Formats: sequence, C-alpha cells, structure tokens
Amino acid sequence: MDMTRILIVEDDPYIAELQKDYFALHGYEAELSDDGQAGLSLALSGDYDLIILDIQLPGISGFEICKTIRERLDVPILIVSAKNEELDKIRGFGFGADDFVTKPFSPNELVARAKAHLARYERFKNGQKMKPDESLHIRELTINPSSHRVFVHDQEVFLTAKEFEVLVFMASNPNRVFSKDQLFEKIWGLDSNGDIATVTVHISRIREKLEADPSNPQFIETVWGAGYRFTV
Repeated sequence: MDMTRILIVEDDPYIAELQKDYFALHGYEAELSDDGQAGLSLALSGDYDLIILDIQLPGISGFEICKTIRERLDVPILIVSAKNEELDKIRGFGFGADDFVTKPFSPNELVARAKAHLARYERFKNGQKMKPDESLHIRELTINPSSHRVFVHDQEVFLTAKEFEVLVFMASNPNRVFSKDQLFEKIWGLDSNGDIATVTVHISRIREKLEADPSNPQFIETVWGAGYRFTV
C-alpha cells in the first residue's frame, strides 16, 4: 500500500520539523517547503494527498497558494496560522481551505484533523457514500454521489469535495433544519472550536454554483436564528 503523502509549506523550521515528525509517527510521509512559490509548484504536481499551509510565507501567501490549488486540484487543504482573526478564517475557507488550525496548536490535534479530512476525501473519491443507483433528483437538480457529479438543468456544476458532501448531506435530509454547529460536526466530524464560519462560506459557495439568484436560494434556505434547510 502506498504511503499517504503530505506537503507542509511552513517557513518556521521548528514548527515544520515538529509537524513532519508527528506525521511520521503516525505513518505518513511528509515533505517540507519553506517558500511560498516553491511550495505552490510542489502542490500543483498532484503528488500529495493533503497539503498544510502557513499564511505568511516568503514569495506568495498561503491564501494565494490555497486559491490556486483549489482552482486546479481537489485535495484536502489545512491552513495553520498564528493569526486567529475571524476574517482570516473566513478568507481561508473562502479560498477553499478545509480547515483552519491556530498556532500554538497540539500536534496530535493537527494529525487528528488531517486524518479526518483524508478519510472523508477518500470515501467520496471511492463513491462509498451511496450506491450508484441512488442518485438524488430534486426539481432541476441531480446529484450522483457515486460519480461525484452534480447537474442543474442538465448542465454539470463542479463542487469541491467538502461542498459536495454538504450538499449530499442536506439533500439526503430534506426539510430539516440544521444549525451551523450540527453541520460542522456532521460534515467535518470535529469540534468546531470557533471555526463554524466555514459552514457559512461553504453554503454560500454552493448557492453561487447552483442558484440562478444566490440571494434568493431555492435549494438551501437560511432559517434565521436556527440554521439551514434543504427544501424540496
């Protein structure tokens, strides 16, 4: 079995080596890059199963790296940063990051979060969520979990793995209201630790891709003060 490969783009040598050592202890192969541009080139090679990014890097920021990767690859991306501002988290999630871990962090927690994201990406990549004949048809929307494909009016819409998982979960549980905390727990499988902003960002991105008028959503509605509901 091939070893899971992780790319760590971090310019602090102590933190980078610490991450690498802990991933090695858990059976992962980690490669390091201390430069933004070099890290981006490595990431775009497609040779890695998960990518961990610092925000402040020489050459190019972690945000820009994340954005560029997400435009071309569907791979778990974790941002690790000393910045703990809500705006930075929202920016990271908006650029396509799957998680945001604040320094100082527990290396064991980082490994646990990485494992959770790897497992979820692998499940969806292999189409294990639902059987091939269990496509969902809601008005003009068609979701095929086995092939990870979504169509609106017979036109294919491309979602990231996390966007797709949110959509499948909500479409499989129609007319039920889920709070942001509940969605974070169901989809990310982790304690929120204040990172539920990613739920809002992912819902917004799904609406932009599915809805003719994202400001007046027909599929995922906002239930003010309670959460979100998928309507059929």
